[in-house]
Amino acid sequence: MKINLNEREIVVEAGTTLFQLRDQKKQTADVLICNGAVVADDVALAEGDCITLIQRGEIPPAEELEALMMARHTPGVHEKIKGATVGIAGLGGLGSAVAVALARIGVGRLILADFDIVEPSNLNRQQYFIDQIGLMKAEALEANLRRINPYVQYEAHCIRVAPENIEELFGEVDVMVEAFDRADQKAMLLQSFHAAPIVAASGLAGHGSGETIGVRKMGRRIHIVGDLETGAAPGCGLMAPRVGIAAHMQANVVLRILLGEKD
Repeated sequence: MKINLNEREIVVEAGTTLFQLRDQKKQTADVLICNGAVVADDVALAEGDCITLIQRGEIPPAEELEALMMARHTPGVHEKIKGATVGIAGLGGLGSAVAVALARIGVGRLILADFDIVEPSNLNRQQYFIDQIGLMKAEALEANLRRINPYVQYEAHCIRVAPENIEELFGEVDVMVEAFDRADQKAMLLQSFHAAPIVAASGLAGHGSGETIGVRKMGRRIHIVGDLETGAAPGCGLMAPRVGIAAHMQANVVLRILLGEKD
């Protein structure tokens, strides 16, 4: 029967178990993953199973690393998203965290755009480091993402997104992420961009309950993440926990769109 071992199709005898496969292929493996889940007990393998064998602490060869990084995916997910392109406009608390999440799951290509630089008050919620203060956000984030997943294609633009360049920048994306701070920038993108579904955000400031942050669909192609009410204002700032909840909900909506989920 045919199974998938570390992203390569192989043939094994019917009745082969997971432990037998480990003993045959990689005796030193101490992390055994079957169809996206770590397995501690021996199980009989079935046709089409996706198996990954990993030895803790071992740096795998380059030709195997990508497959091992994606071993905890649900089977079939990586094949669908590896060919996708996602645009992210704005690389602050939302955009930088969305980019990290999408890089970690292996979206094939990320187009990033922001005209700003990293400054100290960004570091309470954005995916940058102290030694990156003063760098352009687009360039700093690309460097960080390449350290996370070098198998994604990155295209970084140090530019202010505007109606006259938005289609040129993002016209090829499968999904567009709106991650601006200002309401007028958010409105600009929603009004100017028509090439793909948009995942936007509104209402994520402060330290209120994360349960008020939800996903609302507006029309056929716009999804809004947030509570739609709690904006940044004196006495109500932006901090990593609530911004991070919204950013990862945005990333999850992107993933669901790429996988063809309808609800």
